[in-house]
Amino acid sequence: MTKDKYPYIALAFGLVAVSTASVLVKLSDAPSSIIAAYRIFFTVVILGIPTLIFKRKELAKVTKRELSYSFLSGTFLAFHFITWFESLKYTSVASSVVLVTLQPVFAMLGTYLFFKETVSIKEIFGALLAFSGSVVIGWGDFKIGGMALYGDILALTGAIFVTGYWLVGQSLRKTLSLLPYTFLVYGASAIVLFGYNIALGIELFAYEMDHWLIFIALAIIPTVFGHTIFNWALKYVNTTTVSVTILGEPIGATLLAFYILNEMVTTTQLLGGLVILTGIFIYLKYNKTEKSTGDIIAKEQIEF
Repeated sequence: MTKDKYPYIALAFGLVAVSTASVLVKLSDAPSSIIAAYRIFFTVVILGIPTLIFKRKELAKVTKRELSYSFLSGTFLAFHFITWFESLKYTSVASSVVLVTLQPVFAMLGTYLFFKETVSIKEIFGALLAFSGSVVIGWGDFKIGGMALYGDILALTGAIFVTGYWLVGQSLRKTLSLLPYTFLVYGASAIVLFGYNIALGIELFAYEMDHWLIFIALAIIPTVFGHTIFNWALKYVNTTTVSVTILGEPIGATLLAFYILNEMVTTTQLLGGLVILTGIFIYLKYNKTEKSTGDIIAKEQIEF
């Protein structure tokens, strides 16, 4: 297996991991901002140990610019979690995950504006095809009006926030290795989230054991083995590639919601899943920015 395949294998693994997030969130009736805060807090604890042991010297050399960008990225991540988790209280897993994965639309625009990255017609076609698959998955599940519409709006807002998180992260990952980057960004996100909860007077500790187990599971599965793997891949692939790959999340999330939450899977959702996979394949096949990935990894080896 060639090294230029590593980022794509990592993205596939991360995709499976993040697909568990929406179901885990829906299993808890704790406030959305509390779920988000402890998800990130436990992640910082888990990743903080190896970071402080192996990356102390790099942390000591972090610049003011990197600290500022880390706080900005962490703030985007915090409000992504707040808005997306809250959306799951008002609409179905399928609808919420479909809307939150609209991020490639924003990512393609963002990478063009901020990084001057161009995309070919074939890449655009693949991204739009994958996007249309997400629409197909949620088409029969969208509810117009009432609280479901409010949930849909929150999920869409979450997509905008997470795109900002990935865009700032792409810039940071050019100068920071994985562990210092995640430690700083997740740490900043935790500070924002706990500050948010304290400011609103939300109870921080009075939750049953099953909630704490969900918080820890969210930290380990979709964050350490999901988001963190995506953050590793950001050094070798662009933001749009990560975002388009995440479009596969509705497939896993919808299947898990069916088996665990008894949310029915419709024919349109199954059809949409096939369209998503086809779009991802087309986009990744013709993505021009990844031509030097193997050379980058060969020179730097696999860094953390």
